[in-house]
Amino acid sequence: MLDLKKFKVLTFDCYGTLIDWEAGILSAMKPILKNHEIDITDKEILERHAQIESSRQKAGYSHYKEVLRQVVRDFGQYYHFVPSETEQQSLPNSVQFWSPFSDTINALHTLKKFFKLAIISNIDDDLFRGSQKNLLTEFDWIITAEQVKSYKPSLNNFNQAIEKMNIPPSQILHVAQSIYHDIVPANQLGITNVWVNRRMGKDEFGATLPASDTPSLEVPDLQTLASLVEAEFVPVNR
Repeated sequence: MLDLKKFKVLTFDCYGTLIDWEAGILSAMKPILKNHEIDITDKEILERHAQIESSRQKAGYSHYKEVLRQVVRDFGQYYHFVPSETEQQSLPNSVQFWSPFSDTINALHTLKKFFKLAIISNIDDDLFRGSQKNLLTEFDWIITAEQVKSYKPSLNNFNQAIEKMNIPPSQILHVAQSIYHDIVPANQLGITNVWVNRRMGKDEFGATLPASDTPSLEVPDLQTLASLVEAEFVPVNR
């Protein structure tokens, strides 16, 4: 078990960890595919999204809104249809409406009692502002892909976050759902990490590429981490 008291800052991946991005992706993509009579499973949509998004992010930095527009265009190329301009905009426009997981807000409020909180996310600044309203939480630092001009799993995102926060890595606990985007680079940098296994019991890797690494701690949801923190920080009355 981790000594949670040694950490000063919790850094969070946002989409997939705090916000249910797979539900958000499906809510935007399924109507587009239906419009063009493409009948594929949710699993296929998420896996295709993971492949396209990762490929576009590796090709060089562009705003995440453009990455998402390109995801729609590449779906069209793969399944032989031409998405309209409205359809291309629908995926990035949907981000502001993606909902937090049911445990996220209460867990964040609990964790904020004991730590400073930060976001390290593959997102644009303006898109995250929409999401932050849904999270009902003030973060001490927000580090986006737009700010650092790269996408996780690039180590640049983490290195620039460390520099911006001016906190020793030994005092940072990174919390994330994606092994590929977060746990692998955190381990490479020696940053202690928590894998929030949001896909426990589900097939495959969903909207992230397959990856394998060992987290410092695994939990099934954010509330479990919040409960572990409370148990360590708050003495039980005897």
